[in-house]
Amino acid sequence: MEVRTIMTSEVGVCSINDVVRYAAEMMRECDCGAIPVVDSRDNMRLVGIITDRDIAIRAVANGLDSSSTKVGECMSNEISFVLPDSTIHEVEQIMENRQVRRVPVVDENRRVCGMVSLADIARTRPDQNAAVVVQKVSEPAATAEHAAFLS
Repeated sequence: MEVRTIMTSEVGVCSINDVVRYAAEMMRECDCGAIPVVDSRDNMRLVGIITDRDIAIRAVANGLDSSSTKVGECMSNEISFVLPDSTIHEVEQIMENRQVRRVPVVDENRRVCGMVSLADIARTRPDQNAAVVVQKVSEPAATAEHAAFLS
């Protein structure tokens, strides 16, 4: 099955020059926790993704003003993406390897054309595979920073 059959095609985006508050408001309006970041709304070329976690850790926890801090300062630059004709298995592999719950979908020119989430996969594959992906995506990352915080 191809990603195009399960992806959400009407996706809100942020520009790198939008402020973080705008991204948070968009997340509230779209009821989502991740927004693709594009170089411009005219071009729609994917350059990153900003998540609710990015906002909490890179902006709020650092005392940055959400009304003046740009999305480009807080977004995740290292992103994985898929094409509409990618397989669901390919998306599952990205989610497992990167431990992410959402993956942007882009066209051959890297323009955002959708988003696929773990919930999209679970709805279309109510078999054991969905449970395995959820388990692998949810495994805690054992980092020195995390271990130091807990001790």
